[in-house]
Order: sequence, then C-alpha cells, then structure tokens
Amino acid sequence: MENVFDVLNERGFVAQASDVEALRERLGRPTSCYIGFDPTADSLHIGSMVPIMALAHMQRCGHRPLVLVGGGTGLVGDPSGKTEMRRMLTAEQIRGNVDALKAQLSRFLEFGDGKALMLNNADWLLDLRYIEFLRDIGRHFSVNRMLAAESYKMRLETGLNFIEFNYMLLQAYDFYHLAEEYDCVLQMGGNDQWGNIVAGIELIRRKSGREAHAITFPLLTTASGAKMGKTAAGAVWLSASRTSPFDYYQYWINTDDRDVVRFLKLYTFLPLLEIAAVEGLQGQELNAAKTVLAYEATLLTHGRENALAACEAASGVFGRRRLAPDLLPSSGIPRDVRDETQAVPTTDVERHRLEEGIPAFELFAETGLCESRSAARRLIQQGGAYVNDMRLREFDLRIGVSHLRHDGILLKAGKKKIHRVRAMN
Repeated sequence: MENVFDVLNERGFVAQASDVEALRERLGRPTSCYIGFDPTADSLHIGSMVPIMALAHMQRCGHRPLVLVGGGTGLVGDPSGKTEMRRMLTAEQIRGNVDALKAQLSRFLEFGDGKALMLNNADWLLDLRYIEFLRDIGRHFSVNRMLAAESYKMRLETGLNFIEFNYMLLQAYDFYHLAEEYDCVLQMGGNDQWGNIVAGIELIRRKSGREAHAITFPLLTTASGAKMGKTAAGAVWLSASRTSPFDYYQYWINTDDRDVVRFLKLYTFLPLLEIAAVEGLQGQELNAAKTVLAYEATLLTHGRENALAACEAASGVFGRRRLAPDLLPSSGIPRDVRDETQAVPTTDVERHRLEEGIPAFELFAETGLCESRSAARRLIQQGGAYVNDMRLREFDLRIGVSHLRHDGILLKAGKKKIHRVRAMN
C-alpha cells in the first residue's frame, strides 16, 4: 500500500513535517495520529475540511485517527491566529457539540473498536492538580522559547492573558497523554500550530524518551486571497441546518479557475492521475471539472441524495452542464441527471401576503439573500437582483401572485445566490 505521507504530500496537505524520513518509516506500519477540533459550535465549517480529509486519508491507508475535541482547552482559549479569546462554554454545551461533531465526522471516518476514536481532553485535563502539573510538566518549558512562538508573538501585540499563556502546555500535555494511553505518535494541524505540536514532541521525548512526529497543513486561502470557507454571507458550514446542501454545492461550483486542480486534490478522493488531466483546461471543459468538484465535495459532506439534488437544482436554475466528463471517470455523477429545483433554498410565504404584494427589498432581506433591507435596496439599485430572471429596476416593486410559477418565485442576488418563495395557504 502507498505510504500515506506520500499521498498527503502529493495532494498538497503538507506544509511542514518533522524528520521526514523517520516519519515515512513510521507510517510504513499502522500508526495512531490525532488532530484537535474546537467544540465551541455544533458544526464544523469548510475551514476544517483539510484536517478532516487528512484523517480520512490516514484511515484509508490503514492508520487509526484520533479525533480530539477540546472540551478542556475550550474552557481556556487558544491564542493561535486569534485576535481575542474564544468563547467559553459550559460542560453541558460542549457535550452537546461533541455529539453533533461525531455525527458529522462519521460521514468521513469510520468509528468503532479498532477504528477511529473521538476523545475529549476534558476527561484528563479537568482532573489535573495544579502544583503537580507545574512540577511534572511545566518545568520542561522555557518561557523564552514560548514567547518566541509565532502564535504568542501575534497576541503579545494586542495582549496575552495568563489563561491563554497556558495553552501550549495543555496542548503538549494532550499529545503526551495520547502517546502514553493510545500509542499516538503523530499530531497534525494547521501551520499556525507548529510551535505547539513541536512542544508536545519535546515533552514526549523528555518524559518518556519516545520519538513523536508532526505534520502541519498550509493555511489555505483562495486564489483571490479570501479565507477558505468565508463568503459575504459568512462561514460555509458542514451542517445542513446552517448551510443548505444547495448553498454548499454553490460554494464549490463557484471556485476560481485557478483553484480547481488544487481543490480536487484536497477535497475529493479522485485519483491524482485523473485530476492531472484537468490541468491546462479552460472555459466549458473547466466548468465541467467544477461540477465534479462541487458534486464530490457535497457527496462527502451531505450524501449522494443531497449531492444529486443540488446538482440537479443548479442545472435547472442556472443551466449548467451536469455530466461527469470522461477526463474524470471516477466521479460518481450520474449522466442522466434531470432538471429539478427541489434542492433550492425555499421560504414559504402566506398567500395573502403575496396577494397584497411584498416590496422587493423586504422580501430579499426576509429570505436571507441580503443581510438587511438597506443592503437589498443597494443590490436592487445596482442592478444585481432578479425575479424569475427579470432584473429588478425598483427596490419597492411589489412581488406577489403575478410572479408565481409552478415551482414558486425564484429570486436571485447576483449570479451565485438564489432562493425560492412558495405560496402557503
């Protein structure tokens, strides 16, 4: 079987790695690895997809992923890349979020005996005795070296409190605990976590004399410089209740041309030889590859039925090609996709309101196509709003029953956002 380090490296997951030759040798046999996830919400977002996919590749290559949720460190705050401390939650809130995250991650990982595990660091951190922790763990850390870490240097400019200062020790202790209890010798994470992961490697070496390893992922932005998973409307979540499968699909299909090959490598399991065939494509052929990317990414997160419905809806509403191109034969997109709009985000409005007519700017705000009524006014005045493919010219035009079609009223904000309004008796 191919060494998973080579798989991750060739697909663009590796930014830094510790002692590559020793790491490749270790990954030549079954290895436990872990990544930490923040449990301060009941859903992850697209920004978490790189670590999720990395764990999935590890499992596919015969290794055991440990998903660590920071129920203990979530009560403290991670200074890495943040301008302020994270929101502190109660233990009950964190337990609810952990259950939701496990259900979400089960689409990507197989949990069970001898397979992936989900662990909560609150199980060991909350029972630590402070004096013993300082004596046994704290003495191995140099304050000068800690302050030199990039994550701390960034926070020193805006203010670093003592609670946050302890975070490196706690994350290092997590790695040490997992090495002792689960034979975990590899931690992976974002490139901003390099200093914390190396601190854990050093702690393991000092405390038990064992060798441990690190892999960090590049901090991804799109070709336009935007943060991965961020849109004008906010984060793109993996939860269908926060971001509908249709909107999730739309995020991927609107990928910048320059990002298509990179994203196919990172966010799908399609073979690299097939993805290589996409390089150099332009125009309609590249649009077909975007359809594959959107379908495969939605398939992983929301399942085949939702991915297919989103693909059908996008084709019906926007007239996109949906066929799986021969240059990517492993894609699961069926070739006989029908034109449907059932996956389009929909709001049911009482019929009597449509009979009276609803001012366009109010309806665009009510459906969430615009953040506010004033934003809706601006969109309409700038010519970016449509009703059933008709450009709106007046922000207070009343939208009502005269606009109803068999599938409702289709509202569009620009070329990428769409919402359907249906009459409700």
